[in-house]
Amino acid sequence: MDVHLKSLFARFQDQFGSGPGLGPGSATCLLKVEGITPPFIKSFYRAAAALFRSDPWKRIRPGHLFGIKVGKDSEWSGKKQPFPCIQFIGGDGGDLGFHLFRSENDAQKMTGSRETIRVPNVELLRLTYELESVMFPSNKKIIKSFSLEVSGTNRFPVIDVARCTQSGGLQFRNPTLEELRFVYAVMRAIPLVHPLLQQDNGAGPKWSSMIYFEPFIETVDVQWPPEMAKGNDLVAVTVLHPPGQGYEEKSSSTTSTPTKYSEPPEETFADVKLSSSAVLRQCLACEKEVHGDKSISCTRCNAVVYCGALCQNQHWKEEHKSVCGFYRAMMEKEEELAMKIFIFPCFADQPCKWLESLNIHQKGMWRRKCSCYSHCPYGLLPVKGGPRDSWGGLDDDEYPSDSPFHNHLRDSISSPILLSGWSEYYNLRSLPMSSPVADILSHSLTVHYILTALSISSKNLLLKGKEVIVHYLGPEGELDWMPAFAEIGHLLNGTGNIQIIMVGPEVPTNLSGTTSGISSRVRVNLVRGLYQDEATYLSSPHVVIALNCGLESYGSWSGALELIKSMGIPAFFTDQSEISCANAKQVLRSAGLQITLPVTPNPFRSPVRNRGASSNLPSYSNGFVFGVNT
Repeated sequence: MDVHLKSLFARFQDQFGSGPGLGPGSATCLLKVEGITPPFIKSFYRAAAALFRSDPWKRIRPGHLFGIKVGKDSEWSGKKQPFPCIQFIGGDGGDLGFHLFRSENDAQKMTGSRETIRVPNVELLRLTYELESVMFPSNKKIIKSFSLEVSGTNRFPVIDVARCTQSGGLQFRNPTLEELRFVYAVMRAIPLVHPLLQQDNGAGPKWSSMIYFEPFIETVDVQWPPEMAKGNDLVAVTVLHPPGQGYEEKSSSTTSTPTKYSEPPEETFADVKLSSSAVLRQCLACEKEVHGDKSISCTRCNAVVYCGALCQNQHWKEEHKSVCGFYRAMMEKEEELAMKIFIFPCFADQPCKWLESLNIHQKGMWRRKCSCYSHCPYGLLPVKGGPRDSWGGLDDDEYPSDSPFHNHLRDSISSPILLSGWSEYYNLRSLPMSSPVADILSHSLTVHYILTALSISSKNLLLKGKEVIVHYLGPEGELDWMPAFAEIGHLLNGTGNIQIIMVGPEVPTNLSGTTSGISSRVRVNLVRGLYQDEATYLSSPHVVIALNCGLESYGSWSGALELIKSMGIPAFFTDQSEISCANAKQVLRSAGLQITLPVTPNPFRSPVRNRGASSNLPSYSNGFVFGVNT
């Protein structure tokens, strides 16, 4: 009986194929691929099994096309992506798998309403998950010989490259090692990003049963197994939906986001007023200043500000339509990012009024939190009195005392104090949650967090009682916050030393070259100039740090990033909002730097939310942290 069923199944496969309309598999055996090794094959099958478990076919249909970019174009033959468009097949019937196309145009030409259309001279890579019982002997043999991981309960990936001929037939070839490497990265990235797809209920015809998704763009870092790595352990994989115009290697991310399918419903241009009347906003389209009560925001994302419906309508057609879904996803993280443990006002639409409400306006270090002292160069605010004056006259129990932590030992041994967030720190210092000092301490405690939690090499040096040298790039307000940086020394708890070399064009000329011993274990050197010009004269760093970096805003970063790349030193950055981080990631990748610490919320971000003139996106000083060479 089994023999007859096998024969029947084989004839069915010969007639209808293992994919939708492309005929049977070509019996490609990965052992026939030149240069391949058994560890490579095992890693490939593990990635295929991981993709199968994530089940993208539950929501994704052949009509959904996605753009794919793996690493830089220059890293692939011909200096272009081998297969920059992916289509998932089998979600609406047939074998589960995916097709990779040379272009979006090829994918559209081959996508029929019921089956794949054979288009002459079009080549695609296809991977299908087939039952082991009906696979060719050569594939069965390697599965058994290498104990390859099964996908699901009884399926394994079969891969080949097919080309449609003029006569309507098919020609097959083995994929190259480079193509398999590309497919591996795709299979590792898709399970991480497809769950993030958001359904767009306003797109597509009402009678359609297919789910339509919001425009989508996401980049994740995939780790190469040792047998696939070529110099870098990680590769950035970007997934776009729809593929749109591709994903160019440039510093601005918003222009490369794919476009939506359809025009917005009429109500998109209703007036949504989110600002108080006293706050001046700026129209994102025409840059005209407008009072808060006169401004409107997009009803879909509520993230951007306009002076009126005319500008909003025009901007939707020209640009915002492509990123609205992306912004809406960011706005949905408002609750997650808000720090509700604090009981002082955590929204500073108008910095002066916020400071006044806390009775610290134009006092001590808080003078750098509004524009009232913008005429005074960074680092040169007049200083008088002691710690209480530095903290703006707060009560003694509302700011950290300039003293070490007593009786804080681990296994009876003094070692750096490791912190996981503000609650732990406030409890350690016995500070009330009504104290606003976290807004200024965010910079110094972010440095401490990077050195003791994110940079393993720096943490190990401190635990051994050695010195860590930090190159701190682009200081501004921090130059007037040295009392806050003294807290790092207390948190070292008697172990190790830190030398912070602050380098940037905002360092005053008369302070450049000076050294400040702000505590017994932390000293700060100030150097005026661009990092790439001054680095050769500085002690070699163990780590580079740039807080609220704004990589996309300053052209001078290019030289600094080139230097960071050549040194191979761990470098950590923070920025205020997710959109700033997305732009920063593009700048880093354009500089040839691979992001090894993905963008994550910083547990020591300021709890005080600020807002751009044209944006309502959640934004906090040092809001997110990410790194390279880590």
